[in-house]
Amino acid sequence: MSNDILTHTEAGVMTITLNRLERKNSITAAMYGAMADALATAVEDPGVRVVVLQGHETIFSAGNDIGDFLNKPPAGMDSPVFRFLRSIAAFPKPLLAAVCGPAVGVGTTLLLHCDLVYAGDNAAFSMPFVNLGLCPEAASSLLVPQMLGYHRAAEALLLGEPFMAEAALEVGLVNRVVPPTEASGLAQAVARKLAAKPLTSLVETKRLMKKGQQQLVQQQMDEEGASFSRMLGEPAAKEAFGAFMAKRKPDFSKL
Repeated sequence: MSNDILTHTEAGVMTITLNRLERKNSITAAMYGAMADALATAVEDPGVRVVVLQGHETIFSAGNDIGDFLNKPPAGMDSPVFRFLRSIAAFPKPLLAAVCGPAVGVGTTLLLHCDLVYAGDNAAFSMPFVNLGLCPEAASSLLVPQMLGYHRAAEALLLGEPFMAEAALEVGLVNRVVPPTEASGLAQAVARKLAAKPLTSLVETKRLMKKGQQQLVQQQMDEEGASFSRMLGEPAAKEAFGAFMAKRKPDFSKL
């Protein structure tokens, strides 16, 4: 497993840590694969009852590593990124997240599939897909309007501008906001509380809560994935990524 993804299991809780602080925890294809593998292990291991995802108290994730993403674009629905997204959407056991600092793109959308999210008061959530000439992923085009309401979702997804922890708390994206130094500890404490409960009851309760939209989520994720892959090769995305790599402002005026 990549050293950029750390896993540790104790007292029934598997903790998956984004560990690439020097690159702002931007996620590579190898990291997506490592997280998908960790979740698959957690599903099969009876000793794992709860999973916690976390970054650093200064940053959760800057989203996709653009250089890696351009060198290894998703090649179909079996690519590591889509395998991770399917894994997190279908994960049957309790899934928690501790989020501090920026959570960009997939750093925000993956939270839609977590059961409980605890945020540092420095957390900043953003989904700037349109600004990259792309479309939403992780079924966020379905789940964000459901959670935020259409107009707030349009603001978040069409403008792609950050919203802070208190706003995320107000709309229900996070359960509680605490100082950044306390977010991970709180998530661990709640995870251990859950791990002490009967796993069969936790799994069945989660299944019943998600049953009504599980198929819709998978369908939306597949449609988003097809659009996302197509748009990667279109002029808007090429301009956006070229501008990013050249550290200039993109020009979409003729697109």
